[in-house]
Amino acid sequence: MKLFKSLAVLGALLLMMPLAASADEAAAQRLTHLLDPLKTYAADFDQQILDGSGNRLQEAKGRMWLSRPGKFRWEVDAPYRQEVVSDGDQVYLYDPDLDQVTVQPLDKRVTHTPALLLSGSSAALTDSYKVSRTQQGAAETFTLIPKTPDTLFESLKLTFRGEQLAGLRMTDSTGQQTAIRFDEVETNPRLEASRFTFEIPDGADVIREAG
Repeated sequence: MKLFKSLAVLGALLLMMPLAASADEAAAQRLTHLLDPLKTYAADFDQQILDGSGNRLQEAKGRMWLSRPGKFRWEVDAPYRQEVVSDGDQVYLYDPDLDQVTVQPLDKRVTHTPALLLSGSSAALTDSYKVSRTQQGAAETFTLIPKTPDTLFESLKLTFRGEQLAGLRMTDSTGQQTAIRFDEVETNPRLEASRFTFEIPDGADVIREAG
């Protein structure tokens, strides 16, 4: 009887495995369907960093623009000004209070910042992560789990409402979360190329990091 039960459980698991794989594949295809038409994007953002218990540690507000693949501008207005700009080859992090610019090569492995994740190709995203999908009303949420351990987070959730990207949430190995909500969204606006160039201010301290 125990052997029969074990075989029955094993059989059930084997039957479920193709279904789970198909569900993951369908979720990746749906995410690709939503992201592929997104060539340019602009939005206000509200970013919160939460501890493992959900307590707010930090909040920032600003505006972001992206042009896929690889170009973005992320401007934090409050509480402290900061700019992150990618021209597709280099990423510039500017801290006006310190009058300091950090320059580093663009990491195209879509493993780091939210802006880089969104500006990367959808194929690279779905190749790098295991994708699952849930839906509640008009909201679709995709959970991405890295396939390799060299990422800065353990899971990423992308939420769409009415097929429009509305927010994302990243969770790292300590349980700390970065939650970003987008408002005043513009999908595929015309963006000038100059939006994604950065002129280093005269006299600024420049730190160049190798890739």
